Amino acid sequence: MALRPWISGRGKAAAAAALALTLALSACGDDDGDLAAPGGGRTTVTVAALPLSDAAMLYIARDRGLFEKEGLDVRVQQVQQSLQALPALAKGQIDMVASANYVTYLQAQEQGTLDIRVVAEAIRAAPRMMDVLVPKDSDIKSVAHLKGRKLAVNVLNNVQSLTFDEILENRGAGRPVYRQIPFPQMGAALEKGQVDAVHAVEPYDSAIQDELGARVLVDGASAPVESIPLSGYITTRRYAEKHAEPLAAFQRALRAAVKIAAGDPSVVREVLPSYTKVTKDQAASIDLPVYPATVDARQLRRLTDLMEKHGMLKKPIDPATLLVK
Repeated sequence: MALRPWISGRGKAAAAAALALTLALSACGDDDGDLAAPGGGRTTVTVAALPLSDAAMLYIARDRGLFEKEGLDVRVQQVQQSLQALPALAKGQIDMVASANYVTYLQAQEQGTLDIRVVAEAIRAAPRMMDVLVPKDSDIKSVAHLKGRKLAVNVLNNVQSLTFDEILENRGAGRPVYRQIPFPQMGAALEKGQVDAVHAVEPYDSAIQDELGARVLVDGASAPVESIPLSGYITTRRYAEKHAEPLAAFQRALRAAVKIAAGDPSVVREVLPSYTKVTKDQAASIDLPVYPATVDARQLRRLTDLMEKHGMLKKPIDPATLLVK
């Protein structure tokens, strides 16, 4: 069965070229990210974002003029993995990463690669918004059968393996062998038998099920990791200290977007096809995550505690000290 190109993926060379283009474009700004928007006098904020449901509030705020209302010119540039945006953020070539995988950036904080600040939460886990999928005719019938088998995740040693290892431990099951495969390429890898299972998030989750008939083995957002924070809007301490007012404006615009989406969830489903390859039909039925209106340090501590437990952090991090207030 042939998959659509967006699921079958692009080669490494194409991905590298796309990343180089993204960074070249974002490097047009100065190190402080304080560009003058043409003809508007608005503050330009350059944001790298993944084409995932995590970033829906960013696009709602942009498309509905919520950023403009706050005096901001928000320019969005896509990357396939939040890890790809880390060097550009460190160099000041971009101002923020939306849908940033917390684990990657908390580890960078601990290692001294970045001094991060959390501007806003993007999503928390919700039922069925990320699933472990296997081929419909797979002999893997339970999580116990995954032990030693190849399971695709978007980035190794990150939030997917972290939360799934906790699910496996809770169920007394052994761990799989994780393989790093970008979300857009997971469908093709599963179809070709390169992996035994994939840990996919929306909108890729539903698309792989629809187009391959893949079977859900386990909900990746189930106990004991239900409602755990997964991604956020991350900037650097240096940027936050110099741009307090634009960041406050950015936060207000995002909160307004969350309020709109909370009142009418169809708004989220309508915006997804505009920045992902998901179709309107797929967007109408996918399982959405939780979009928090404000950052909750206590919830973030659930994640940092879990990272410590599984050896992804060597020393404690207090999330409350990293919040842009």
